[in-house]
Order: sequence, then C-alpha cells, then structure tokens
Amino acid sequence: MTTLLKFIHLGTIAIWSGGLIVLPFLFWQRRGIEVGPELDRLHRLTRFVYVGMTSPAAFVAIGTGTALIFLQTTFLEWFSMKMVLVGILVMLHVVAGLILMHLFEPGGHFGRFSYIALTASYLVLSTAIIWVVLGKPHIDSNQIAKKLFAPGGLRQFLGDIKMPMP
Repeated sequence: MTTLLKFIHLGTIAIWSGGLIVLPFLFWQRRGIEVGPELDRLHRLTRFVYVGMTSPAAFVAIGTGTALIFLQTTFLEWFSMKMVLVGILVMLHVVAGLILMHLFEPGGHFGRFSYIALTASYLVLSTAIIWVVLGKPHIDSNQIAKKLFAPGGLRQFLGDIKMPMP
C-alpha cells in the first residue's frame, strides 16, 4: 500500500510542479492579444492547465502525502521544513489562480517581471522541496527556537506577542 501511495504521490507532484512552472509562460502569452478567437483559445488552454490538471494533481499529491505521513510516521525536523515549503507552494498555487481569474478580462496584463518572478519562485520552491526530501538534512530545532520547544514555551512566546482584544 505504501509503495502505491508513494508512486501516486510522486506522479501527482510531477504534474503539479510542471503545471505551475508552465502557467507563468501561458500567462505571459496574453501580452498583445486583444479580444478574439486567439484570446479565447489561450484562455481555454490556460484554464485547462490550472483547473483540469494542476489543481487536481495538487489535491491528490497533498492527500497521498498526508496518508504517507501516518503510514511512515515521519516526524523529523527536515519534514517540517518540507511542509513549510509545500505550504508556500500552495500559496503560490493560489496566486496563479488569482492571476488567471483577472488576466483574461479586458485590459488584463502579465508583465515580464511577473513572468520571471513567478517562474523563478516555482523553480526554486520545487528544487528546494526535492533537495530537502532527498537530502533529509539534520536540523537541530533546539538551535532554532530553544525556548519555544521547552515546556510552556508556546505560552511564553504567545504571551510576548501583544494581541489587541476586540
């Protein structure tokens, strides 16, 4: 069962990452295209990549990854780092959806800087996740936030943050 879940997890991660990496290029193709059949074709293709491929792959990758957590009991610091990186990737996935939602409206624009920044972000995050998973670096959480992991540390940490009451 674990091997099958790993296979599905890796396959859907490949589709998810590949879709995210290609989306900024598709967004960038919007430049210079006014209303017409070419814009409609690009819009349909971009929506298919996001809605039909990338988002379902992300859902299945996260689902199988969650199942693997419980099957393999992976609770080490490197895994926490991986989860932070995946969380950032999910947030950037949402950013792509927001861009897609507004890009094909009249006057929609996706500039060169946005194209480079979003593509670079996806590439760096995907590479970092692969590096963390394959390298499983030793991270000493006591060196990062020693007081936070002490008994009562979270209470003290939250007590230091003054939250305004409504």
